[in-house]
Amino acid sequence: MLVGGAPQPGVRVRGDTESCWQGMHRAAVLGAERAAAAAPLLRAQLRGTTGHAMATIPPPQALLRPLAVPQRLLLGPGPSNVPPRILAAGGQQLLGHMHPEMLQVMDEIKAGIQYAFQTRNRLTLAVSGTGHCAMEAALLNLLERGDTVLVAINGIWGQRAADIAGRLGAEVRELLKPPGEYFTLRDIQEGLAQHKPSVLFITHGESSTGVLQPLEGLGELCHRHGCLLLVDAVASLGGAPILMDQQEIDILYSGSQKVLSAPPGSAPISFSERAREKMLRRKTKPPSFYLDMGCLANYWGCNNKPRMYHHTAPINSFLSLREGLAMLAEMGLESSWERHRANCTLLCQGLQELGLELFVKEEAARLPTITTIRVPEGYAWQEITAFLMKEHGLEIAGGLGPSVGKVLRIGLMGYNSTKDNVDRVLGALRDALQRCRRSRL
Repeated sequence: MLVGGAPQPGVRVRGDTESCWQGMHRAAVLGAERAAAAAPLLRAQLRGTTGHAMATIPPPQALLRPLAVPQRLLLGPGPSNVPPRILAAGGQQLLGHMHPEMLQVMDEIKAGIQYAFQTRNRLTLAVSGTGHCAMEAALLNLLERGDTVLVAINGIWGQRAADIAGRLGAEVRELLKPPGEYFTLRDIQEGLAQHKPSVLFITHGESSTGVLQPLEGLGELCHRHGCLLLVDAVASLGGAPILMDQQEIDILYSGSQKVLSAPPGSAPISFSERAREKMLRRKTKPPSFYLDMGCLANYWGCNNKPRMYHHTAPINSFLSLREGLAMLAEMGLESSWERHRANCTLLCQGLQELGLELFVKEEAARLPTITTIRVPEGYAWQEITAFLMKEHGLEIAGGLGPSVGKVLRIGLMGYNSTKDNVDRVLGALRDALQRCRRSRL
């Protein structure tokens, strides 16, 4: 018999059993010899993976040179130049994202957003992402598959909202206006009555066309129709009056890089109790864990429960946002609104004196932060923007979405909204009109 796979003393093994055992023995011996022979190579490989690995791809030469960032005046639709105080805040050494001091900064950000939005909503926080990320956060938390959403489209941001809502499986209904125009209460009333949506999306400051959307009476109208009001204020917050609670806005979001003059990367957002209750009634979880407001509410201390880790927040972005909100609070909302209105008025007057045509006809419908002018006849807008960048170190932008090829966009936001910058951009445009090629066609 075999015990443990080998023949026992005094026991004869015959036939196939004997040859099988001998074969296994020979294989074992051969395997041991091969293993011994391979051991030096294996040891060398192991040494290579631990202490003597050789990289075969060389370091990029560009990264071996010092970083060079040109100094430019950003008078496009955003971002804005960052003031030294906010740059200094963003350059602070890191804190842990759950350190008590960092949680205190987050509480101060929340209070600053509540002031800037003029709301007492407890579900108020900053999304770790740009304003576009806040748009997605608002829509994916509010909408479930089959929900009807009415999207007011008079520029690119309505188009983007409709695209996102459609990807979420919502029934998207569109209310359309040509670029440069705004929606009246009657337009909205007709859309609500026809489509019976659960959410209306509208853009307060349409940066692609330069339109400021009136909001008075809109929240009340939506609520009479059992609809929530979702407002994009990325380009308008701090530059034009917006009063979330008084205007009965249910969801409001913005960005850090416009009037707040902080680097892009954090986005204020707030939800009314109506909106919060709709999210609590969801039949399915939001399709994004990262942007799930239930989780974020806990992380930001909005639900009266002990805070728990959700994600590693962009610490320095939050420090910058905190300072941007602090500077807005120190100036005061009314003063900020008036500053942007006055500088926009000066800019519009100067543009008309240069013979340029304002794209938005009604003065009250012009966005104070971003002014649009028609591309002057005979000029290529790309040549004008390139000339200003090269010769004056100054950025303005062409159109975006439905306004591409039709307009030039000039931004005066936050730190950049000054009379000196109005004078500088007008002088640069005067130079461009004289020196850029003009087609005779």
